[in-house]
Amino acid sequence: MAEQPWHEARLIPTSGINGAEEQERRATSALLAVMAAVREFGRAVVKPLGAPAGTLESYIEVPFELGDKRLYPDGLIRVSRGAKSWTALVEVKTGSNELATEQLENYLDIAREQGFDAVVTISNEIPPMAGQHPTKVDKRKLRKVALHHLAWSEVLAEAVMQKEFRGVADPDQAWILGELIRYLEHSRSGALEFDDMGDSWTSVRDAVSTATLRPTDKGIATVVARFDALLRFASLGLGRRLGTEVVPVLSRKELNEPALRAQALTQQLCSSGQLTGAIRIPDTVGHLVVTADLRSGQVTCHVDLDAPREGRPTTRVNWLVRQLKNAPEAARVECFTAHSRGSSAAELLRTVRENPAALVTDPSREIRSFRVATSAPLGTKRGRGRGTFIDSVLASVDSFYADVLGDLKAWSAAPPKLRPTSPDAVEGLEHTMPASLVSTDYSSQDGPTQPDVGEASPQVSTTTDDPPRVEVDGEPADARALDHTTEQHPTWGVRAAKVTVESK
Repeated sequence: MAEQPWHEARLIPTSGINGAEEQERRATSALLAVMAAVREFGRAVVKPLGAPAGTLESYIEVPFELGDKRLYPDGLIRVSRGAKSWTALVEVKTGSNELATEQLENYLDIAREQGFDAVVTISNEIPPMAGQHPTKVDKRKLRKVALHHLAWSEVLAEAVMQKEFRGVADPDQAWILGELIRYLEHSRSGALEFDDMGDSWTSVRDAVSTATLRPTDKGIATVVARFDALLRFASLGLGRRLGTEVVPVLSRKELNEPALRAQALTQQLCSSGQLTGAIRIPDTVGHLVVTADLRSGQVTCHVDLDAPREGRPTTRVNWLVRQLKNAPEAARVECFTAHSRGSSAAELLRTVRENPAALVTDPSREIRSFRVATSAPLGTKRGRGRGTFIDSVLASVDSFYADVLGDLKAWSAAPPKLRPTSPDAVEGLEHTMPASLVSTDYSSQDGPTQPDVGEASPQVSTTTDDPPRVEVDGEPADARALDHTTEQHPTWGVRAAKVTVESK
């Protein structure tokens, strides 16, 4: 009998899922059960939500009374440590289903009445920045109960990082966590990836191409928020593969006031037709900056890095080129010099490899930093697949890190060397100077410098006991005058003057 149609038994099967309700129930039960079974994973999920370290218990479809209504939240999590406990209600959505405001406000009321600490939502909705919730609720209901949101992409990234990079102590628990990862990565689980730029994408895109977009146009806020959500999704995916925390770069003001970030992106989209954001990857030379230009149809990724602080200009350029061995020839390299606005020169990498001096427009100006950038065609479709905006941005981020950013290392100065501490450094001087003029002890001011060839050196005659007579340029001079009419030599003490020492 052929074994091709046989399905391998899995701890959390994807077969038999019929409808969104069954999908949500199975995803909720699988996630909460694994959180309770795998201590490290459960702790990693609930710690950022404010839960203490302790024993985690999980339940599904717990009934509660609210007025004359009987409600069933999808799940409940309780973390206990001694007499202290932390409890949260859980609401889960899968597929394209979105969270409902009324439902969340009811759960917030239940949590307040029961003395619970939080309400946690899980769905495929990705807010523009971490800490935000995709659903607006009455803020008065958040005075005593916290409202947290986790995207399924975030849950999957946390599971992969815990199993593959941080580690799980018990092998059986590690296998259980791997089964959850297999389930969430399956298309039928309902834990979807970021796959849509929103209903307003087409109208905003067309208005940008014709330069008629205005900040007050309907739908622009949705597109701007979706772009930031796309950057978060790209960060989660990259971090999942790298095994580290990759996050979008936001200023402190933008974190405190998310409207500032949305306003800046809106103005940029209307004025230049561009959407820009940056991603922070630990231990890299700089931020990965992504610029999607809807007018030119190009997506560009670039990184700025400091140049070495020593060496000639071409030496500094070669230092960069040697690290770009895997970068495509079409990558653009820009050079920034001291006390100048903007880049002083820009060339394709293929040109710089052949002629590093192509980036040096003025050898007297110090090169302070470089910028390396790659560009690719930008898709225009709103969904996923070939020719889509989302896939073109994700592909550019991944390829730029693999080909450019992952190979770059910051410059560091060579450690200083010790000065010689032995009289050997001035060996030989006693053969060219009288014993009375040679120091008997080595000094830090002594050096190995020998007199230059052709340089005037003192002529000393010791055939008589008479005091020497010193002439400077043919004229007699005493020792005091000699100090003021000659230039100091680092080794001999007298230089740049014709000095003759002879006996009377």
